Amino acid sequence: MTLQRIALFDLDHTLIPFDSDYAWGEFTTARGWTDANEFKRQNDAFYAHYKAGTLDVHAYVRFATAAIVRHGATDSIAAHADFMRDTVLKGIQSQALELVQAHQKAGDLVVVVTATNEFVTRPIATALGVQELIAIELERDTAPGGTGWYTGTIAGVPSFREGKVVRVAQWLQQRGLDWGTVHTTFYSDSMNDLPLLERANTPVATNPDATLRALAQERGWRILDLFA
Repeated sequence: MTLQRIALFDLDHTLIPFDSDYAWGEFTTARGWTDANEFKRQNDAFYAHYKAGTLDVHAYVRFATAAIVRHGATDSIAAHADFMRDTVLKGIQSQALELVQAHQKAGDLVVVVTATNEFVTRPIATALGVQELIAIELERDTAPGGTGWYTGTIAGVPSFREGKVVRVAQWLQQRGLDWGTVHTTFYSDSMNDLPLLERANTPVATNPDATLRALAQERGWRILDLFA
């Protein structure tokens, strides 16, 4: 049996050389959407928890989406278009695009699997030429008379840590596939992605920090310094 080959990519610090959620927060703060000092204090605290593996992802997403919830759809979408133009497109590097395209040309299904929310990441995945996105999904206010916009609450299983394995399994099932009928390669920079790195057939430590680099060396995983 020929296995369907799937290339899974983390996004932040893997396909792009920065954290998209952090950059979006900086961008909106510069627009005056948040108090700069207070936002930085809270954001730095959440980031420290992320690096330590102790992040409360639900609390973080409420914090990270508070500005777009408050400003509504029209202003938020317009701001994100400016963010793409001024920040993201300038940060996308040719070697990342070439890696994605190499998998696509080989006939692999390519999926971005990120713990950043769908509002921030959907246009970024599209800019990278990737249509399949597994991101943190956001609940919308669909009550009668509601805004139809995001509420700041996560919908479903967050694609974070072990949740990435769950969400990829759900994605496979929706396509009539499962772990036994596919060969998966997963690129990630983060120890937070260890569950999916361990589940993938071919884990690739990509731009890894010192901890993941040491683990990859110990286990004989490929190490890719994409932005070196």
